[in-house]
Amino acid sequence: MSNTVTDAPVTTGLYIGGEVREAAESLTIPDPGKPGVIVGHAASASPDDVADAVAAARAAYPAWAALTPQERAAKMAEAIAGIADDRDTDAAILSQENGKVRFEGWVDALVFEIRWNLALMLADDVDQGHTLPVVPGAIPVSTDVSYQPLGVVTVIVPFNWPIAILGASLPHALLAGNTAIVKPPPSAPLATTRVVQRVAEKLPPGVLNVVTGKDENMAGLISDVDKVCFTGSVNGGKRIMEMASKTLTRVTLELGGNDAAVFLEDAILDDAHLDRLYAAIFDTTGQICMNAKRIYVHRSRVDEVVAGLSDRLDKAVIGYGLDEGTTMGPLHSPVQKAFVADIIQEAKDAGADVREFGELPGGDLEGGNFLRPAIVLDPDPALRVVTQEQFGPVIPIIPFDTEDEAIAAANDTWGGLCGSVWTASPESAQRVGSQLVCGYVWVNDHGATRLDLRAPFGGMKQSGIGREQGIEGVRAFQDTRSIATIDPEALAAMAH
Repeated sequence: MSNTVTDAPVTTGLYIGGEVREAAESLTIPDPGKPGVIVGHAASASPDDVADAVAAARAAYPAWAALTPQERAAKMAEAIAGIADDRDTDAAILSQENGKVRFEGWVDALVFEIRWNLALMLADDVDQGHTLPVVPGAIPVSTDVSYQPLGVVTVIVPFNWPIAILGASLPHALLAGNTAIVKPPPSAPLATTRVVQRVAEKLPPGVLNVVTGKDENMAGLISDVDKVCFTGSVNGGKRIMEMASKTLTRVTLELGGNDAAVFLEDAILDDAHLDRLYAAIFDTTGQICMNAKRIYVHRSRVDEVVAGLSDRLDKAVIGYGLDEGTTMGPLHSPVQKAFVADIIQEAKDAGADVREFGELPGGDLEGGNFLRPAIVLDPDPALRVVTQEQFGPVIPIIPFDTEDEAIAAANDTWGGLCGSVWTASPESAQRVGSQLVCGYVWVNDHGATRLDLRAPFGGMKQSGIGREQGIEGVRAFQDTRSIATIDPEALAAMAH
């Protein structure tokens, strides 16, 4: 990874039907770490631009769907080739518009390529249906069960890991035979638009389109398509679902989480495990849906967990994402900074033991969206630092006495995205993990960078609907069809 620094401003357009398109308006993208600095400008699509993107995808669909999965995979492999050539620049732009440290921006783009290539390995399974044979004495038919693509799909990604998250669904949608429109996040669209456009330019026109702009102009990306795959907040998912209900557009929703990490009495608390826990909490300044949000620790081990996290937080360097040595960047928006600061203050006012770490940067970073990371010890379970998704650098640590108590507390929440169990006993891990009401459970691990990219991923309860990744992620972009054929001989036998 080089020390590439991109000179602002960066400018991106729309990409519709194989052509770059300018727009009458643009989005201005501020730098969350440097007040008053503009990272770049992204084209802001009008409703007519959105309609054109849908029309381009519709026009490209028949030819793309008519290809075999293997033929589509070959074209997709050609399209992703060379994507890493501009990764240093992509990472620098993403760091500037998002706030995350440079290395995370680099990994963000890398994971997109990994997920894309893993999806291509599923080509032989895409059309793998099955046949239900004739049952003697029953209706004399054999039935072929097969799959077909849905049509045009929209993929909407959030600001925090936009390129990597795109890789969890976009290649699966295309491999299944759909054409697609990608909507990058309006507050951080630049790097994502650049990456997707480079891929789209190598695919047939209209197969992959990119539209950026204000949410109020994007209704056609939901009402006029066949499926929407949305990653974002719970409230955002509810709005998408409400809009989709008017046309019964199908949805996959990968929403927020309030993930619990449960440390049993025999948990291993060496440096390796504590390093993993620290990353699971504080990567991307806490702004990841599957980060650990609540830590439940057996009362006998609380001091060790607190000491381990405190030691690492003492070494945290809060600063600009592109600066050498920075380990924790700013929050993405002033609104999120204010929310996290408010729930930390609420915990202080309630009498909780709140410990803050690190020094806020000054100079041209003063006034940026920076917060000191914090640990909240044994807070009242009714406080927002426990009940809501913090999406920032603060974590509650809550003691428990019995395994049943820990499981009940972990499940006592609105979300069900991920969870983790930390124990030296495989039997305990299986017993507790199988009782956590969430879509993905780690053992002695947690966090986005620890995800098995082959496995289905998604949430329970208000953390979402549907699954991404793996063959399940392909099936999410297909319809199932049954074709029943009467067996004349069996029918004749029944007649006699």
